Amino acid sequence: MENSFIKRFPDIMAGKKVMYVHGFGSSAESGTVHRLREVLPQATIIAEDVPLHPQEAIMMLRQLCEEEQPDLIVGTSMGGMYTEMLYGYDRIMINPALRIGDTMVSHGLTGAQRFFSPRKDGVQDFIVTKALVKEYKDITTQNFAGVNDEEKGRVVGLFGDHDDLVDTYDLFCEHYPTAIRFHGAHRMDDQSFMHSVLPVIRWMDDRQEHREREKVLVGIDTLVDRRGMAEASAQKAFRWLIETYDVYIVAPAPRSTDDGTEQMKKTIAWADEYINVPAYNHVVFTNQPQLLMGDFLVTTMPCEGFMGTVVPYRSSTFKTWEEIITYFDRITR
Repeated sequence: MENSFIKRFPDIMAGKKVMYVHGFGSSAESGTVHRLREVLPQATIIAEDVPLHPQEAIMMLRQLCEEEQPDLIVGTSMGGMYTEMLYGYDRIMINPALRIGDTMVSHGLTGAQRFFSPRKDGVQDFIVTKALVKEYKDITTQNFAGVNDEEKGRVVGLFGDHDDLVDTYDLFCEHYPTAIRFHGAHRMDDQSFMHSVLPVIRWMDDRQEHREREKVLVGIDTLVDRRGMAEASAQKAFRWLIETYDVYIVAPAPRSTDDGTEQMKKTIAWADEYINVPAYNHVVFTNQPQLLMGDFLVTTMPCEGFMGTVVPYRSSTFKTWEEIITYFDRITR
């Protein structure tokens, strides 16, 4: 993975335990484990090699949870499948292979295999037999057995929109309400980790701490140029703002019911395309933005009566998003 997107966030999950459950054919030495330790330097990252046989694996993971009491569990692919069964903890499931036995068959993951990263026991080669595939099919029948209202609020599913190996989005949605598409493939790279996974970790940390960040409301008119295309610097600015603030996109509400739903869908689709995960549940439709509760409002429109600070985009003071970021950088120091 490249390092161009990587930053360190010592405030996120500081003093807490984050347990990572790796995918099939991987180990506790995977690149994601190293990335978590790099990006979350004040968190304790717990990762162990997951046993090849699934019943042994789930027993080990449950025991590890009892011993470590992690504040958050992150599981990818096969690890996402196991993570679903670790009830009682906040969890993020990334491209979870909830039907891993079928995936093994359909993608030729049988026969002689080699682990992608070093294992503690030194064993690097293994064989996937028909009997092992059956073990995986059997273990996935245990998925969703412990789902209740409390669990539904503790789980977030992230699904790559270019995942050509696993697609369990619909199955996940049958049991959990928070499923988010992110721009990425089955295996995470730096960009999908930093722009998709990290924001969710930040949300969960904020919720655990009952932390309320100052709210920045950003008019959708500031995120597009005069031709209606995405503003070049707006996406970068948005990602910078969410590191400190709770950021919402404010869009006009439809004035008629005839095409209102379709108009709102197009706005949400635009936000999903250009802002992606940070825009999830963060789009507000209103024709009276001055009535919204927020600390800052970035807009090109007059907004008398807003109780917070109005940041007038494209004004003589804030001609560009770079000038707006300079302003926010100054007041947050």
